[in-house]
Amino acid sequence: MRAVRCHEHGDADVLQVDEVDRPDPADDELLVEVAAAGVNPVDTYFRDGSYEPVGLPFTPGVDFAGTVAETGDGVADFDGGDRVFGTGIGNGSFQGSYAEYATVPTDRVVRLPDGADLTEAGAAGVAAVTAWRALIDHAALDPAEYCLVHGGSGGVGHAAVQIGAAVSARVITTGAEEYHDALETLGAETVLDYARDDLADATLEASDGGVDAILDHRLDDYLQFDADVAATGCRVVGIGENSPDPAFTNDGAARSKDVSYQFMSMFNTPDLRVPLRGVAHLMATDALSIEIARSYDLEDASQAQEDVIDDSFLGKLVVEP
Repeated sequence: MRAVRCHEHGDADVLQVDEVDRPDPADDELLVEVAAAGVNPVDTYFRDGSYEPVGLPFTPGVDFAGTVAETGDGVADFDGGDRVFGTGIGNGSFQGSYAEYATVPTDRVVRLPDGADLTEAGAAGVAAVTAWRALIDHAALDPAEYCLVHGGSGGVGHAAVQIGAAVSARVITTGAEEYHDALETLGAETVLDYARDDLADATLEASDGGVDAILDHRLDDYLQFDADVAATGCRVVGIGENSPDPAFTNDGAARSKDVSYQFMSMFNTPDLRVPLRGVAHLMATDALSIEIARSYDLEDASQAQEDVIDDSFLGKLVVEP
């Protein structure tokens, strides 16, 4: 089979397509014929050595969707031909999904309902599961609450907008002006340009005085902002930052409103199958659509990894073997 691999850590140009033996699934694994593999910033961290992979040579790709080609001897819940999707490979323990076939442990894969698209599912994993964990599990978002999603055009952001709308929350999101109409179509009640000088005032106005839950992907930029626009009892879920030392300029704004801060990583999910099943249901019922901005061949995986870091786009990038 063909697989994208890096034989050393470095820039995206260390990726190459190799002809390798098709792997055999272990007792508790599936061999999946990959239809689509999402491209995520975390894939680049394993490639460049910021995160240490299982060993070199290494195939990146944490997300996948495809068809079961073979099951391990101990697998009873899946059959050959099942359509499946999942996440959590291509990390420090498992080879990834930028390949024609991938072996996948059964604790990080679920069946894909007939109504869900394979390519969208291949790009859903990290983004949609992170959004689900942030809003449903950590923020416990309720109907009619105001929910602020920073960066609504991103992979996690555009999934979060739709998940918030699916539970009947009133979603406010930020994004570049070119994406405003699309974000409203995805379910945002209010879309604000993140560059506007009066963003805090506009957020307070849109939320009748304060938001109840916030999904923040850049805490170093918005930690104080979140406290300033929070309603009493607001739950802030932080999924990332650009620098390791986010700080308040006035932490009293958070204390006076009993604001809670939850920091999270999708890779700490106790059972990935639980949010994956929720995501699968939303996709099958058209409540969640993973927007595919661009698709790449295996030979263009290095370009895909450059683009996921450097380019602006709505939704996700995907590699299709």
